[in-house]
Amino acid sequence: MGQVLLMLRGLTKGFDSGNERIPVLADLTLTLDRGQSLALMGRSGSGKSTLLNLLCGLEQPDAGVIDIAGERFDADQGGSPGHRGIGAETARRWADLRRQRIGVVFQDANLMPALSLLDNVRLRARLAGQDDGQCEPWLDRLGIGALANRYPDQVSGGQRQRAALAMVFAMKPALILADEPTGSLDRHTADEVAHELFALQADQGCALILATHDPELAARCGQRLDLAHTAAS
Repeated sequence: MGQVLLMLRGLTKGFDSGNERIPVLADLTLTLDRGQSLALMGRSGSGKSTLLNLLCGLEQPDAGVIDIAGERFDADQGGSPGHRGIGAETARRWADLRRQRIGVVFQDANLMPALSLLDNVRLRARLAGQDDGQCEPWLDRLGIGALANRYPDQVSGGQRQRAALAMVFAMKPALILADEPTGSLDRHTADEVAHELFALQADQGCALILATHDPELAARCGQRLDLAHTAAS
């Protein structure tokens, strides 16, 4: 049994629609060890992106507990669901986790357009407290070292996504959250990016949660969670 990195207990989230509260996640409980990978499956609207947003503090749960790398976050039980604030100390703790321990890969590479690919990676490393002098090897390993000084609008979508992976791995995260990271890529490029993601995750021993519609990509994860069955009926 490995060391537990992530623990969710009773996680519940819904959204208001008119006078109704529409459940998206209901009483979700799971654990994930360091080095493990989990695929989130389910139709659009089943809660994949919502769960990822909860796991990096961009949304707040209605109920339940999130524990990441020993940092525990309990849902605020005051007020009505969907209208709970977040205290300054809780917001700071989430910001620290996102900066230092949680790497997020979006479907569209989230690069700063005014910075070169290399400077994007260096900035992410510095924010995480890592050595920004060790960033070029990540671009080399991902096959875009020759493009290090180009800007995001000067490279292809696949090359931008590789740079986004380099940013995540340069920060040496404990947990990677990937939201359809190959969804906008052609099949060949998607396969290459997926291969790199899993290879680098295995090398660093971090945990990975991957939201995807692609059953082949999901099959590469050690565990699978179908969120179509987690919402309350």
